[in-house]
Parts: sequence; C-alpha cells; structure tokens
Amino acid sequence: METNSFDEKAERALALLLEKFWVLRLDEPELYQMIREREKVLKRYVDDKLGFELIVHQHFIKLEKIPVEPKSWMGIQDFQDPRDYAMFCCALAFTENRSVDEQFLLSDICEEIKDLYPGEFPLDWTNYNHRRSLVRVIKVLEKLSILQSVEGEIDRFAMDAEQEVLYETTVYARYFMRSYPRDLFEYETAEAILASEWERHESDERRKRVYRRLFISPVVHRGGEDDSDFAYIRNFRNRLREDIEAHTKFRLEVFKNAAMLVTDQRKQELSLFPDQKAIMDVALHVASYMRSQDAYQPDELGTLRISRINLEEIVAEVQAIYGKGWSKHYRESSITSVTNELTELLQDWEMLETEPVTNAYIIKPLFGRSTGHYPNDFLAREDETHEQTS
Repeated sequence: METNSFDEKAERALALLLEKFWVLRLDEPELYQMIREREKVLKRYVDDKLGFELIVHQHFIKLEKIPVEPKSWMGIQDFQDPRDYAMFCCALAFTENRSVDEQFLLSDICEEIKDLYPGEFPLDWTNYNHRRSLVRVIKVLEKLSILQSVEGEIDRFAMDAEQEVLYETTVYARYFMRSYPRDLFEYETAEAILASEWERHESDERRKRVYRRLFISPVVHRGGEDDSDFAYIRNFRNRLREDIEAHTKFRLEVFKNAAMLVTDQRKQELSLFPDQKAIMDVALHVASYMRSQDAYQPDELGTLRISRINLEEIVAEVQAIYGKGWSKHYRESSITSVTNELTELLQDWEMLETEPVTNAYIIKPLFGRSTGHYPNDFLAREDETHEQTS
C-alpha cells in the first residue's frame, strides 16, 4: 500500500534515513516496508530540498548523504589511523570482485589487501599494529553487512597472523560505494569530488547547501558578515521553519551566530545532544560555569579563544563544584584525561575547534547555548548520603 501524504511515519522514516547508513530489508523488515510505502513523498522531498538520492533496492534502502563540508565526526569512528581507511578501500575492491555468497579465507583477503595497498611502506602481517588495523577493518565490514563470518573469529588474528577465518560476501558488497558524475580517476583532489556534486544543482545550490548543513551537522555557525549560507537562513527563516516543522519533529532556531535544528522528543534511535553518556554531565557543567564567569566573553562571532592550560583549570574548578555527581570514571580520572574526553566530545559536536599553529581552543557559539546544573539541594543530599554510607 503506497501513501502520497507526508504523515508521521514519513517523518520518522526521513529521520532514520538521515541517521543510518542504510536500511537492510533482512535486518529491519518493518522499517524497510514503511519507507517503501512512502517512497514517492520521501524521494520528492530529499531531492527537492537536499538534492540527495534515495535508492530503493529489493534488498536495502539507502539515502546518499553528501555533506557540504566533511568533518572529522563523519568518518568511521572505529578507525584510528589513515592506514585503516586505505586498507578498508582495498578490502572493498576485493569484495566487489566476489560473487554473492562466495566464500574465501582471511588469508585470501590479506593477500589482496597487501597487493593493493598504496602506502609508502608495504603492509607486514607480522607487525601487530598492521594486524590490529585489519581487525578494525574486518569488523566494520561485518557491521555494515558487507562481509559475513562463516567460521572463526577475527580477534584471534590480532594475536596470531596464522589464524584463519572463513567469510562470504553478501549482496550489499557492490552497493557500499556511491556512483560519481565522472570516473574517479578524473578527480585529482577530494575537494574536486565535492565540487562536482553541485554541477547538477546549480539553479538551487544555495537552498540545498543550507538544508544539508541544517540536517546533517549539529549547527550552522556564522562565518562572518559575508557568510551567504547564514544570510539565507536569516532571510528565509520563517519559510524554512514552516517547512521543517511540517516534515520533521525538529524546529529551527536561529541566533545571531548560530542556527540549528532542535527537538523536545528524546529518541534513542537518533543522535541528539545531550545524550545519556556520562561525559555529557561534564560538558554541560563546564558550559554553565563558563557562562557564569565574566572572564569568558565571546567575540563578535560568538567564539571564545582559550589555551589548553586554561581549559584544564576550568575543568578542575568545575570538578570541585559538581564532581560529586559525576560518574565514578570522571570523579576519579585525572584532569588531563577528563579534558581530553571533553575536547573530543565538543569537536564531534562542532562546539570546539583547535587552531592549527598555536593549538589553542576556539569555543564555538553552540557551546554557549548549552548549560546544565544540579538542583539547589543536590550537593546537600550528596553530603548526607556520603555521611550515611561512611
């Protein structure tokens, strides 16, 4: 049964398509069917507003999400080194040349990756770090359902290069990579690939850029007086707000230096700030503390520049005030360790940038929109609980 109205299920489908890499029919049959029934309205909306292609295949559904500007958080979070990505691409080349359900040994893909690897120095499977890279790559391929383990465990390979695992390729192996307007060999840089994306959107590039930035990134920060994307958001905010609220559970909020989509609904299936991770307590308390201090005043663009030492001092002061309510990990961790995790979180949510030369931190306006504190009687109750358990 096909529906032509953008109902609540279409809203949920759009949110999940933006969140997930793809929806596999075998793993999520109900979600797959729900999207299939709303295929026309979803395709029309994502093409018109974002310029994205919705691929509906008999085995999966995938929304091809291409950002305006790549960010570090958009990468594969399980990877730790550029070598991981290079090996991943070599592994994809191997799987794309295999038939569906064709079985092969771990040693087969190891040999192929080693032959294809483009690094300055060759791969050496007697090297522990190289084996760990391969383990991370294989696990991601399994998580994406590109590979399926038939017998054996990849973790053992990290300790012993002679370990074997039997795999088979799935029907999804040939669909991971998206198609490009031209042959990949015609592009010399990653920037050229991104630029070519707009060749087919020349007439409405500005609108689609804005929609992509609002829907994919946590925030759109104003880059200066000549920021045309932010000017578009301010000039057409009412129209944007009406359209977004009619098709999603989000609403558009526009401030002097930041624009973002927010929601009051706590959906576990969506990536929202703050989530349930314990580091969020630290982040919200640091944000609240900095807002209360006259010493930390942002500039015209809403940014604040501080040194690493200064940030550690802030974390130490905040830990002294709120630390009793933090999880055991953050109560007992060193200030350096807590600061490292905090900066990583803020970078992922585009609330912090690091200056390339000085390594100073640039606190972004979105962090200034965040705050968190305990109830007034919290610390008193914590002291009472501590006395009773002592």
